[in-house]
Amino acid sequence: MIAAPAAAAAIASNGASTAAPHGEGRLCLITRRATFCASHRYWLPELSAADNEARFGRCSRAHGHGHNYELVVTMAGPLDANGMVLNLSEVKRHIRCQVTDPLDFSFLNTTWPELASKLPCTEWLCHCIWQRLKPSLPVVGIRLYEHPRLRADYFGQTMDAFLTISTHFAAAHRLARPELSPEENVATYGKCARPHGHGHNYHLEVTVQGTMNERTGMLCDLAALEQVVQDVVTEPFDHTFLNKDVPHFATTVPTAENIALHICDLLRQPVTRCGARLHKVRLQESPNNAAEVYAQSPVNDRPLAQALQTLASR
Repeated sequence: MIAAPAAAAAIASNGASTAAPHGEGRLCLITRRATFCASHRYWLPELSAADNEARFGRCSRAHGHGHNYELVVTMAGPLDANGMVLNLSEVKRHIRCQVTDPLDFSFLNTTWPELASKLPCTEWLCHCIWQRLKPSLPVVGIRLYEHPRLRADYFGQTMDAFLTISTHFAAAHRLARPELSPEENVATYGKCARPHGHGHNYHLEVTVQGTMNERTGMLCDLAALEQVVQDVVTEPFDHTFLNKDVPHFATTVPTAENIALHICDLLRQPVTRCGARLHKVRLQESPNNAAEVYAQSPVNDRPLAQALQTLASR
């Protein structure tokens, strides 16, 4: 989930300092994945057809549209004598009976009353799934993928949620510091210091945080957020030699870490104008190399870690 695994592990171990032998009583996170197919429509009856189309675009079309949803439920609790937090057969049954069976091959707008009261957007659907599962499972996090480039996370904090969009750009760079000799740059950056540079297909994830609107259930204007990322990052960075074409990297070595930091700085204010707060930027440079930068304090802004801390203190 959004909280770093290391932070969750540290909290779990702190809560288990007096655990029984063989792990009994130790705090542990478990996750369960499930899928369902469903359609939905964005439409507010108090708006005219023209206003709905202007606000929600193609999502307002009369017959709706569908997605293959992927759900990840995170639960927490102490290990029992059998070495389990929960019996997975029971977990599967609860998720199936309370979520996937009702939602699979459904029209979300009319499936649950709480989905009819707002728009069945990803973040609000996360909230509704949490409310359905929480009475029967020790849920600490819900993650829902509407499609591979859009997901939401909810941690039970009233109407606050997280929304993540992803995109990509192709760019070249060279890692070298001008004050160093060629030999010193090679010693520091290896093959990445070669004079003509090299390229990557960068995968970018932008996570924003905010409060879901009481009427729509939306955290922010998704189309506006996607346009901001396109205008501020994707278009200026795509098919460039970063060292030469992006002014910031004329004086800053374009490592994955520095690129992620710069993207974070570029997006902070524009995201605010979309009605959300920038939470995190994750830049995947290659299958083996990625960098994450938090716009807010990673210590103070850890909903899942906070939930675990509460559980550990009981």
